[in-house]
Amino acid sequence: MTTTTETRNNVISTRTLMGDKVVNPQGEHLGDIKELMIDPQTGHVGYAVLSFGGFLGMGDKLFAIPFSALELKADRKEFVLNVPKDKLKTAPGFDKNDWPKSADRQWGTEIHTFYGATPYWEGIPARTNR
Repeated sequence: MTTTTETRNNVISTRTLMGDKVVNPQGEHLGDIKELMIDPQTGHVGYAVLSFGGFLGMGDKLFAIPFSALELKADRKEFVLNVPKDKLKTAPGFDKNDWPKSADRQWGTEIHTFYGATPYWEGIPARTNR
């Protein structure tokens, strides 16, 4: 009897994710990943920073998307963001030359609430230095 074991990468280089496209469940292109923001206290990826380009007239604005709101489809080298296009018209964004203070928990709570995601820091203890 032969058994097949599926193997997955449990750790992935951020470089492999830069430039990956983000689509909605219908497969429509929404933007591209420009950066990943890592919380140094917890070691977790908090946000993916997306550029929606000229999408919906948003120009060069960037958007911090809670990483938990994205579903990786590694075989297609893309992420799925399950948010209606109409809702993205009112997404909180920022200028590429004026980034928000991502350590600000109030700002982070507003972003997570907008995307219907639980804040990544809830229930996660801070790392301890050894």
